[in-house]
Amino acid sequence: MDTRHAAVWLDHKEARTFAFRPGGAAETTVSGPPHNDHHKWTRGQEGIKEHPEDLKRFFHDLVQELHGVEELLIVGPGSAKLEFLRYVHTHDAKLEAAVVGIETVDHPTDAQIVAFAKAYFTRVDRQGDGFAATTAASDGSS
Repeated sequence: MDTRHAAVWLDHKEARTFAFRPGGAAETTVSGPPHNDHHKWTRGQEGIKEHPEDLKRFFHDLVQELHGVEELLIVGPGSAKLEFLRYVHTHDAKLEAAVVGIETVDHPTDAQIVAFAKAYFTRVDRQGDGFAATTAASDGSS
């Protein structure tokens, strides 16, 4: 994903990434580990069942999807976003440096995620008004 701004919404079942470019946001889904009860270990208070390696593979795939992002917002309803951040901390220092925020949100629509991320990036953009200027140009307003 070669973009300056991206947001990822994730839980333990999937991750939806949103790459912001002039003209809009492109969405991609990365599937999480399969959830069946055959030979799985129970982990956490929520009773999520998976092999520890399944989650690592999921996070690895997500890191690959986010490669090249300059500013990343991580959002989601539960503990997966924090587990992903810990994974990034130990496996990809460049992506960790790109993380500008981590926020709790429930299960919004794609449009709600895009609106939330646009507002967030406009507020905290590391390069001043770069995000606001980019989105204004793509919206046709200056």
